[in-house]
Parts: sequence; C-alpha cells; structure tokens
Amino acid sequence: MTKTFFVRWSTILSALLVVGLVAAPASRAGGKPTVTKEAFGSVDGRAVERYTLTNGRLRVKILTYGGILQSVETPDRHGHVTNVTLGFKDLAGYVDSKNAPYFGALIGRYGNRIANGRFTLDGVTHQLAVNNAPNHLHGGNVGFDKRVWSATPVTGPDSAGLRLTYVSPDGEENYPGTLRTTVTYTVTAEQGIRIDYRATTDKPTIVNLTNHAYWNLGGEGTGTIEDHRLRINAGRYTPVDSTLIPTGAIDRVAGTPMDFTRDTAVGARNRDGFQQLVFGRGYDHNWVLDRRDDTYRRLEFAARATDPASGRRISVYTTEPGLQFYAGNFLDGTLYGTSGHAYRQGDGFALETQHFPDSPNHPNFPSTVLRPGQVYQSTTIYRFGVEA
Repeated sequence: MTKTFFVRWSTILSALLVVGLVAAPASRAGGKPTVTKEAFGSVDGRAVERYTLTNGRLRVKILTYGGILQSVETPDRHGHVTNVTLGFKDLAGYVDSKNAPYFGALIGRYGNRIANGRFTLDGVTHQLAVNNAPNHLHGGNVGFDKRVWSATPVTGPDSAGLRLTYVSPDGEENYPGTLRTTVTYTVTAEQGIRIDYRATTDKPTIVNLTNHAYWNLGGEGTGTIEDHRLRINAGRYTPVDSTLIPTGAIDRVAGTPMDFTRDTAVGARNRDGFQQLVFGRGYDHNWVLDRRDDTYRRLEFAARATDPASGRRISVYTTEPGLQFYAGNFLDGTLYGTSGHAYRQGDGFALETQHFPDSPNHPNFPSTVLRPGQVYQSTTIYRFGVEA
C-alpha cells in the first residue's frame, strides 16, 4: 500500500511540475535566478530598459517597450544554447518597422481582429481604428505593443521575474474605460516562461491580452519552421472569411488540414488548396481548445511543437479558451533579425493564447467583456525541453 501511494504521488507531482503549479528544486535550474537591467534607448523622451532574467538554464531578455520578449535562449539536445524567438537587435527595429510583425510583444487591449473595427457594448457602438483593412488588429494604431511599460523585478528562491504595468486611459484607441494592466513574466525552475495577466477597468470595456512571440526552435534566423512538428489540443476551430474574421461557426478539424490533434509537420499541408489556408496564405487561425474547465481558471495543455533537428521542444499551457496558430505567412524578407538574417515566409510561428477573434460581435463565443469590480486574469506558460 505504501508503494502504491508513493507511485501515485510521484505521478501527481510530475503533472504539477509540468503546468508549473509547484516549483522544481532550485538545483534543477542550473544556477541562481537573477534579474539584471540595462539601458536600451528611448521613445518620445521615455527611457527604455532591457531586463535579463535567467536561472542558469534559460535566459530571457525583455524590453519595457511593448513588454517585448526580445530573446529566449535555451539548449538543444547537445546542450548548445541559442536564441529561439524572432526579434530585432535594437530598439529602432521595433519602433520604425513599417511591416508591423509584433515580434514578442504584449498585445492589447484586444488581441487579434475585430470586424470593421466596430463593436457594441451595452447599446453603445464603439468605432476603433481600422489598421488591418477592413478590420481592427491587435489594439489599434498604437496598441500596448508600442507603449513603454513600468517595470519592477520580482525574484524568488527558484524564479526570476519582471512585473510590468501600464495604465491605458479612457478613450485610448477609442476603447472605453481606464484599463489598469499588470503583466508578470517569470522564468521558472522547470525551464518555463510563465506570463500572468491582470487588468481592471472603471467602465465596461473589452479585453483580450496575449503575447505575440514568434518561435523557431532551430534558432532565430536559421530558416523555415515547416519541419517542426506541432500538436494542438483542439478538435475544433473558428473558420474565417476572406478578411480573416470568424464567420461565427465552430467547425471540426477532423478530415481537414486544420487537424493537429496528432504531431504533424507544420508544412505537411500548408500548401493544400483548402479554402481556409488560401484566405490566410497558410495557417493564421484560432483553435478552440479542448478544455475540462470552462471557467478559464485552470492551466491546461494547449499545444506542443518540436524541432526534430535540434530536439528542442516548446509546450504551452494556458487558462485561455483559444489558441491562434500563425505560421509566419506575411514575413516577406524585408525584416532583418537579431542575428542579421532576413525573415522570410515561414521562418517563425506564433502560438498566441487568447479569447476568440471578434468575440464582441459573436454572442456564441466566450465573452471578452470586463466590467467595473471584475478582475481580468489569465495565465500562460511556455515550457522548454529537449527530445533525444
């Protein structure tokens, strides 16, 4: 009986470690967690800083401009460490980019698209910027990705973290209500990046926060991710029209190129003549995650991607109901990353945890309305590992 209890408790403990609900021993991290800061230029007279969070195995660089994940360094199966997220080497790349890629940025107030930039809340219609014609995208012309956030280091015995705050005034980008937002990045002992989002408002508004990191597990700037193998824990997705706005339907993935319920190479069906892939020039869709908890409070497995060549793996856990998988379809070779290499179509992929696109205009989708007295809370973990 004692042996059975020990086996069961070990199984439970392992599961908790996977989702980050308990901390692994500090010795597994490979070093003492640290947070350091350096100047990284300025925007409109406001200083921008770069913080480096590390635990000896995973090193993450975060900018106060846009809350951007600029670099994520993690080892491959042979212990070789490299940066696996796309980005620019200097601040000018993020500020001056005309082909806004949102590399690594915090997205708000509303991640993803809103049809015609318009929604109605409590009988009042709000017109937002149309910055992705004919729709509104990722918070508008000057979203959270283009704001300078206030930063406070947060460290623990097994983790290194950074708390970012931003107050979005009533009417900013035509959104109603003053939104007070806190996002905390934590590099955890189990080689993960935990992102905790929190927001409150003084007027009814809509909120859908996410992070727009692009990943290439072979290494930033090394080329295509089409050989990466992807699994998404979703039997359904939200099909879109030709402007990438959900139709309101929730369709099954079975029998279509949208089926990633088993590990499948990203590029295996990316060029199929499936109408949804034609609309998006490839994958740029929201998957409806298979969740056991429909209150969106519990961390559950969402997706896993693996690079067979390096062995690197990223697993995603979230409290969110949806996941936008974007395969870098609009990268066109005009942007040069931190390593100096051009980013071309399919050189990185995003796994954006979220509520569904255009939710305010689809009553059958999970609500994104936030009211005074309520607290918006969401958590996502990107956990890194290797396969033999």
